[in-house]
Amino acid sequence: MGKLNQDKLYAFLFVLPSIIVIFTFIYLFIGWTGYISMTKWNNVMPNLKFVGFRNYSRLFQIERFQIDLHNTLVFTTLFILACITIGLGLAILLDQRIKGESIFRSIFLFPMSLSFIVTGVVWRWILNPGSAQLGSVGINQLFDKIGLGFLKSGWYTDPDIGIKAVVIAAVWQLSGYTMAMYLAGLRGIPYELREAAQVDGATPTQVYRYVILPLLKPITIGAIIILGHISLKIFDLVAAMTGPGIGFSTDVPAYFMYDTTFRGNKFAQGASIAIIMLIMVGVLVIPYLIFSAKREEA
Repeated sequence: MGKLNQDKLYAFLFVLPSIIVIFTFIYLFIGWTGYISMTKWNNVMPNLKFVGFRNYSRLFQIERFQIDLHNTLVFTTLFILACITIGLGLAILLDQRIKGESIFRSIFLFPMSLSFIVTGVVWRWILNPGSAQLGSVGINQLFDKIGLGFLKSGWYTDPDIGIKAVVIAAVWQLSGYTMAMYLAGLRGIPYELREAAQVDGATPTQVYRYVILPLLKPITIGAIIILGHISLKIFDLVAAMTGPGIGFSTDVPAYFMYDTTFRGNKFAQGASIAIIMLIMVGVLVIPYLIFSAKREEA
């Protein structure tokens, strides 16, 4: 018994430095940010006078923040739906053991190796609508050359499209990652289940609808959590591609926080935006973690 307690002590001492670092640089800083969000520190000089939730109530009255929340809702919904649809479709195609599968898999996964900054710069050029002096550029120029000029658009410079143009770039980068998740799930399903369904008279469509897709439910939930987490805190893609946009049409909470804190020196207001973003991510992630923990215990 003494040997067991000694081993536990050694194990605890071994992980203690990691616990201290994580507590200090994550949880302690989160607590400090939460405290700053409830002070009057909205200038270069620190002012730690406690004002409660006043910064939060004022924040929700700011039109830009209201637009940001709407943009986040639109971006998250379209981003998750598009990534799951395209990723699942590509995974099903590759699961047919097509010739050159490894090549296609590498091509589809390649965008994932790029940073959002690189993706933003590339898609800023691709979706550049051009001007009266320069004419059409990017994809609009391609539409002109192939006789599809009616498809030309202002893309991210059009307030009505705005955030949807950013969705296109984000989906291009992460749909391949979603494909890899689904492909791993498909390869983990025993082939005997498909054969049994086919013997019972199920068509290929019915096999996927009633056998395979239900078994991929954990993959779908995991993909929603990962993609949702990325979309709720998106910053670098927007910063590199569009900025806040015309009429804040491509603005997001993270970019607003950056502007507020590091350009406007309103540290308390910026901290309140950060806490709201943390809460949004927590609402998405924490129920999934609880569900996963209960499933492992069962």
